[in-house]
Amino acid sequence: MTKRTKKAGIVGKYEGVPMFDMGVQISGTRYGASLRKQIKKMEVSQHAKYFCEFCGKYAVKRKAVGIWGCKDCGKVKAGGAYTLNTASAVTVRSTIRRLREQTES
Repeated sequence: MTKRTKKAGIVGKYEGVPMFDMGVQISGTRYGASLRKQIKKMEVSQHAKYFCEFCGKYAVKRKAVGIWGCKDCGKVKAGGAYTLNTASAVTVRSTIRRLREQTES
């Protein structure tokens, strides 16, 4: 079992693991701070629970890349790889709603 972290959170698995090379201990943080911050943002969002539009509960979780399923009502929805609704999908949805309201008026 891996050692738990206090400050690093979900990206603690990218912290250095003591290794020995020719009798010298090599350890330290791997991959750089900016890459670990990007990974943390993606991993936190992909493991979070999202709001289900069908049953009204926070029960939607990621099943696979782009596939999101509600644990409560069982509905499956296509979405983004790391978030349920991508930024471009939200923009398109709001634009369609605005154009629909203009044509009705």
